[in-house]
Amino acid sequence: MAPQAKFMTAGLGTGIALGLCLLLAKKRSNNVPLRLRSQAPDVLHGAQLMAAKTNDTTAIPGTTIFDGRMAQKGYALNKMCYSFNEAACREAFLEDEQAYCDKFGLTAEQKAAIKSRNVLELIAAGGNIYYLAKFAGIFGLDVQDVGAQQTGMSVDDFKAMLVAAGED
Repeated sequence: MAPQAKFMTAGLGTGIALGLCLLLAKKRSNNVPLRLRSQAPDVLHGAQLMAAKTNDTTAIPGTTIFDGRMAQKGYALNKMCYSFNEAACREAFLEDEQAYCDKFGLTAEQKAAIKSRNVLELIAAGGNIYYLAKFAGIFGLDVQDVGAQQTGMSVDDFKAMLVAAGED
């Protein structure tokens, strides 16, 4: 089966999203989140309040909420996926996936999710959709591919659903 048929993902990543992901994921030894120097304290306070409000991961049934805990869990996976901005990194991954995953220190769960090309497993392993899009780009996939996988629909059915929703 072609990689395109097996793997689905979404979105476009941004440097801003990486900064927020790193802010949530990286901790100092005293367990206080690192702060970006350019951010005002009230912005950080708001982000911390938002994270506290989303700690209940059952708030949206069937949805994995990407909060601080998930950011920490997926730090290595997201860092690896962000590296795919560089053509040389994409090539290195394709040459030896296992070695590339080992280079970033992925967990067994994350390595299995990478191997399965299943976006839901990647999200459960701490993947942020913006960085997973970098991974999907290696295989020429787009937002509709991940939407189809997440809903259990074919890509054509998913696209038709989007068109119909836009007509309402």
